[in-house]
Amino acid sequence: MDIGVVSRSFPQLTNRETAEFLAGHGFRWTELCFKNADSDYWIYNGRGDLSALSDERSRRIVDTYRDAGVEVPVLGVFTNLIEPDEAEREANLRHFERMIRIASYNGIPTVATECGFRPGARGINADTYEADFDRLVAGFRRLCEKGDAYGVDIALEPCVLDVVPSAKRARDFIVQVESPRAKILLDPANLIANSTEEEMFEHLAPYIAYLHGKDRKVNDAKGRIVGDGDIDWKRFLRLYHEYAEGRPFILEYVTRDNVLAVKERVIEADRAAAAGAE
Repeated sequence: MDIGVVSRSFPQLTNRETAEFLAGHGFRWTELCFKNADSDYWIYNGRGDLSALSDERSRRIVDTYRDAGVEVPVLGVFTNLIEPDEAEREANLRHFERMIRIASYNGIPTVATECGFRPGARGINADTYEADFDRLVAGFRRLCEKGDAYGVDIALEPCVLDVVPSAKRARDFIVQVESPRAKILLDPANLIANSTEEEMFEHLAPYIAYLHGKDRKVNDAKGRIVGDGDIDWKRFLRLYHEYAEGRPFILEYVTRDNVLAVKERVIEADRAAAAGAE
C-alpha cells in the first residue's frame, strides 16, 4: 500500500530535507502546507503571509518534492471559512483563492481545508449553527467557482468538533454546494465518534479526494497516531481498497521519530485486511 506524510510533520526540516527523508523511506505522497524551516507561509485556522510566495518560489518548492520522487497531490490551506467578521472572512477567502492559483500553476489537483472555528468556541452552538453552516456553504461555492476556473478541486475535511460533524452531514454539505469541484478529505479520526467506518465510505466514497491516516479515541478532542485510537484499521483499509483505491493516503500527527513505526502499523493492518484476518 502506498503511504504519504503531511509536510508540516517536519517543521524543523527544510523542504529539501523533508523531501529527501520522505523519498528515502518510501513515502509516495505529501500534503504540502508551506510550513517548513525555509517556507513559513502557513497558519492553522488563519492565513499566513504569502507576499513572498511568488509563483516561481512555489514552483521551486513543489519541484523539490517531485524531483525527489514524492508526489504533491494537494495543497493544505485549513483556514477559517466560518469567520463571523466579514472583513476577516473576505481576507481568508482571498488567501484561499491565492492558494488555488498556486495549485493550478503547479499542476496540483486539490486544495484542502477544514470548516474553521472560533478559537475558544469550537463546535456546534445552537445560536450560531445555521448562520455558520450557511456561511460555509456560500464560501465553498465561491471557492469551487474559482477552482473550476483554474481546474482545481476543493476538499473539505469534516470533523466531529465542527459544523460538519459526521459523514452523512458531509454528504449533505457537498450536495448543497452543488459543484463537481467540491470534494472530501476523509480523515477517519475526525468522524469515528459519529460515523462507523462503513458509514464513512457509504456516504462519502464518490467525493473522496484523498485521506488522512490518523486515529482517535471516540471521547478525545485531539487525534492520535494510527493504532492508538478506536478505529478498526483492518476494516477501514478493506473499505479503502473497495471504494477509494489509489487515492492518496497521507499520515498526519506523526513526527520524524515515530513516522516509520506508524507506517509499519498501517502496512500490518493492510496485510491483515487483505488476508481477511480477525
